[in-house]
Amino acid sequence: MSEKIRVGILGATGAVGQRFAQLLENHPWFAVTALSASERSAGKPYTEAVNWRLDTPIPSELAGMVVSACEPNLPCDVVFSGLDSSVAGPIEEQFATAGYAVISNSRNHRMDEDVPLLIPEVNPDHTAIIPHQRRRRGYGRGFIATNPNCSTVGLTMALKPLADRFGVRQVSVATMQALSGAGYPGVSSMDVLDNVLPYIKDEEEKMEREPLKLLGRCDGERFEPLVLTVSAQCNRVHVLDGHLECVSVKLEKKAEPEEVNDAFRTFSGLPQALGLPFAPARPIVLREEADRPQPRFDRDTEHGMAVVVGRVRPCRLLDFKFLALVHNTIRGAAGAAVLNAELLKAQGYIGA
Repeated sequence: MSEKIRVGILGATGAVGQRFAQLLENHPWFAVTALSASERSAGKPYTEAVNWRLDTPIPSELAGMVVSACEPNLPCDVVFSGLDSSVAGPIEEQFATAGYAVISNSRNHRMDEDVPLLIPEVNPDHTAIIPHQRRRRGYGRGFIATNPNCSTVGLTMALKPLADRFGVRQVSVATMQALSGAGYPGVSSMDVLDNVLPYIKDEEEKMEREPLKLLGRCDGERFEPLVLTVSAQCNRVHVLDGHLECVSVKLEKKAEPEEVNDAFRTFSGLPQALGLPFAPARPIVLREEADRPQPRFDRDTEHGMAVVVGRVRPCRLLDFKFLALVHNTIRGAAGAAVLNAELLKAQGYIGA
């Protein structure tokens, strides 16, 4: 590729924004040419504006870059949004109106009737709604595409091969979610040490709604959600990264345990067929040990972009139960958005 596509990061100083900065370093298709954040950060070099919390250094090409305000005059063509949901909605719309491709991690537009909610291995065809979105909103070359909630990514990735092969009717899921999902500084140590927090605002509602859109159909002008009942219970636990989910499913067709394992083991999608840079070779990794997956040992599988499934066994209430682990800030957030952008470029919506 002779010339990289210029991209910017909205909310570059936040937890997701930092992960964008880390993951986009040396990306073969994209080059970060703009960083933006709140007014208190605007005008400062990135090293002064950000409280860097990741285990790798700030990318050298970004360290001295001056942070701009979140206004649609950035020197780039694509923006990755790590903005807080309290401000993301109208700012993302302003950028799309100005002709930017907006790849959002924020929740604000996920369930909009003309915005694709994407997991590239699950529903790459849902990008067909973008021309309709542009016409309906008058965006011209701009558009908005979103990735799901971090817990939804793990659940839906695990459900996809089962839905394709057997059909899925009912899902019960209980999550044990990592501290990094709350951002920085996140949950008080006085709250979470020696404790489990059994409530995460809006999380259960997202997990119960988003998979229906993701696993549904798109005819280019509207989405038809999958008829599926999901019941979610979400908890915050004392783990840094990695959301672990206990899932039980009711299938439409009878299946044997080995057939279910084979569905997980052989699952692949369009990103793998296209060889997209951030696509994991194995989007689902099946662990057959009795005590896996575990966040500490398995969250970085396939550079954090795989969902790790284990303990697949019959369920006495539904049909089967299993564990699913997703790295919440990579596959569940910034990495998901980068893979979405790669898919959109491959499909001609970016850089054409």
